[in-house]
Amino acid sequence: MSDPSTELNLAEIEAKLSHSNIAELPHTKLSQCIESFIERMGQCISWIWLALMLLIVGNALMRYFFNTTFVALEELQWHLYAVGFMLGLSYCYIHDGHVRVDALAEHWSMKKRVWVEILGISLLLLPFCIVIFSYALPFVERSYRLNEVSPSFDGLPMRWILKSFILIALALLIMAATSRWLRCVAFLRGVSTHNSHSKG
Repeated sequence: MSDPSTELNLAEIEAKLSHSNIAELPHTKLSQCIESFIERMGQCISWIWLALMLLIVGNALMRYFFNTTFVALEELQWHLYAVGFMLGLSYCYIHDGHVRVDALAEHWSMKKRVWVEILGISLLLLPFCIVIFSYALPFVERSYRLNEVSPSFDGLPMRWILKSFILIALALLIMAATSRWLRCVAFLRGVSTHNSHSKG
């Protein structure tokens, strides 16, 4: 058995390299539940990249060695990429893996960063997600009602399944943003990281 003390903590290393202060934000019970759910979802979704890689290799082999292609498999390749990317947004957000203007943020105090985060979530991220969700809902509903299929010959049926992942991805991103907002508010209220972890 390996010694746990010698194991690399990749999340901690990544946080230090990206100047992230996510570890300093205390959890609430709700934020802990939300992030645990998104974490499990992200780990399950990560297998989609292996499936996509195998599909790409399979399509290439069929094209170059057997001189044949299947439109449905090529479309599935595009769809898996879109699904993996969309569902990965919330996982990326809770791990602070998204792009920030670190050249500015690394010189700010933690309190200033938290206020910027709260304003960004309240005025930009959550309103954007809610507006896009409201437009995507009838978009997906119409596709389901029409039982939309691919316009390509021998393409994939039931395109509403792919489009429904837009709603799922936005819902997960709203949850992730809500969790971060709760953690920021807890920080401003003076909740310590130690107390929040002991409660969780």
